[in-house]
Amino acid sequence: MVGLSFVSQATILPAFAAYLGAPNVVLGAIPAVMTLGWFLPSLFAAGHTEALGQKLPFVLRLTVWERAPFLVLALAAFVAAERTPALVLGVLLTMLLVVTGVGGVLMPAWMDIVGRAIPVTLRGRFFALSNLAAAGAGFAGSFLTAHVLATIRAPASFAVCFLGASACMALSYVALALVREPGATTTSAPVALVTYLRRIPPLLGRDANLRWFLVARAFAVLGSMGGGFYTVYALRAWEAPAAEAGVFTMLLFAGQIAGNVTLGWLADRLGHRLVIVAGVAAMVGANALALGAPSLGAFGAVFVLTGVQGAAISISNLSVLLEFAPVPEERPTYVGLGTTLMAPVALGAPLAAGLLADAFGFATVFALAAAAGTVALALLVSLVKDPREVRSSGLTG
Repeated sequence: MVGLSFVSQATILPAFAAYLGAPNVVLGAIPAVMTLGWFLPSLFAAGHTEALGQKLPFVLRLTVWERAPFLVLALAAFVAAERTPALVLGVLLTMLLVVTGVGGVLMPAWMDIVGRAIPVTLRGRFFALSNLAAAGAGFAGSFLTAHVLATIRAPASFAVCFLGASACMALSYVALALVREPGATTTSAPVALVTYLRRIPPLLGRDANLRWFLVARAFAVLGSMGGGFYTVYALRAWEAPAAEAGVFTMLLFAGQIAGNVTLGWLADRLGHRLVIVAGVAAMVGANALALGAPSLGAFGAVFVLTGVQGAAISISNLSVLLEFAPVPEERPTYVGLGTTLMAPVALGAPLAAGLLADAFGFATVFALAAAAGTVALALLVSLVKDPREVRSSGLTG
């Protein structure tokens, strides 16, 4: 996560794409490609994951391909960005799809390891503390990022950021290899993919609480479609230098730190649903403020709120899916459902936002995102029950 601070989806990547001459629809494609990669493959990998007694070796084999693409991006920025910016823009989108696509395949396995290693009432603080440490280091690193962007001429400045990400990713792999995975007490029998997928409609049919949660999550994804445009809008609206992207990154991490300090404890004490509500409320606030900020300084609060939203997502969006699962061996399926079913919305929303930005301006995108987030908030508050409460009361869908 410290490595990802050097290639922030909200600040650095849009600034690099804008340097390469990307139109708004391509700027919208950055979060679309990344979210599609993270979301789409999980359910298709979940059946295989459930049949594995040990998940960590599977993760270690594939996760190299989450890390190596940042070296490719550094090389492309150093060598080809000035000469062939359109080619490098294509390389950027391809590498981001590789990074996130492999991450999506591994997501059910990784979360199953977390589910077996970390007790349910400690998971919020586990993610919060790890995110807090990463956000603190990322916040310090953002000063370095701002300095690099201000003192080194682009595109070399962006290449240095990609190298920083690569170094942190290599250290992350070493740490992951040292994890001792608790053994699974039970595993699911291997089945063909078609057979596995046929189980999904009946599962959704009998769990109304999960269905409403997924609907609310879809609207929340729509509500986040403005995030990829905050940096570019601010740089253009106030004619700010590219170094401001580093300042925005600082504010983003400040919001993440504040969110992690409070929301991890809240998740363990009162449930992940409440944390998700807080994150969606922050997202609605960010879009509303983006519409009305009177100055560049005031607009900085948008990134603080986006950081709070990011903290809520990292603490609870996957952890709550572990609690929806009725038995431990089905956790990969529920993680897959909560990600793969969002893929069409996650892909289409940012691309549509780019087209809307070109046709009607950024304000239209921010307004629609705020409206979708408000719908998500209403559904979460009125129709979705925390799965801990459902389980303790013996209720069913």
